[in-house]
Amino acid sequence: FSQLSERNLNCCRLQTRVSFVTCIVFLLQDSKQKRSEGGERMGRSSTTKDAQALFHTLRSAYAATPTNLKIIDLYVMFAVFTALIQVVYMAIVGSFPFNSFLSGVLSCVGTAVLAVCLRIQVNKENKEFKDLAPERAFADFVLSNLVLHLVIMNFLG
Repeated sequence: FSQLSERNLNCCRLQTRVSFVTCIVFLLQDSKQKRSEGGERMGRSSTTKDAQALFHTLRSAYAATPTNLKIIDLYVMFAVFTALIQVVYMAIVGSFPFNSFLSGVLSCVGTAVLAVCLRIQVNKENKEFKDLAPERAFADFVLSNLVLHLVIMNFLG
């Protein structure tokens, strides 16, 4: 952490006010600023230290994430991983029933997008949806998934 500016480091430590993306942007700005100030390229060890500091900051911030959001994150990762497996399978074997391949991948990606929307709505730190009950958000998620999969089944033929 010694290589980060104090302002950006303190901003990254405030887990409730700063998103992960903002923290990464601050860390990248610090590394670019240090390169331009020094006039020479930073060594490999300083880049490694910055990466370790970033990883440690993100890990400690994610540890404070509620369990229900972590479960949704796992579901999103599963959906994306399933889509990637289908793409790799198509690349290896071929895409003879192309509608099937397209339906499978779009189903996975659509489910992941809807799960991210659910995560945004259920997150208690998000002030935009503070009046929305988690049960209502889940009902919207289930209904949207039903519509998505009905469209996908229709596309299959």
